[in-house]
Amino acid sequence: MSGVVLESVLTCPQCGFAKREIMPTDACQFYYECTNCKALLRPDPGDCCVFCSFGSVPCPPIQQQRGCCG
Repeated sequence: MSGVVLESVLTCPQCGFAKREIMPTDACQFYYECTNCKALLRPDPGDCCVFCSFGSVPCPPIQQQRGCCG
């Protein structure tokens, strides 16, 4: 996974709280609970995971498909 960024900042669409997280490399993350407001985040329609919808960097599989890291 050379060149793949594994850290992403997730920003909650409910309260705006942002937190740096490490993305899994072997699976999509479908749910994420905001540590500030406890909202349960789910991917937007058409996105594979919460990192693609709310992260500063898309998930590793999408980065590889696009040939980029951001």
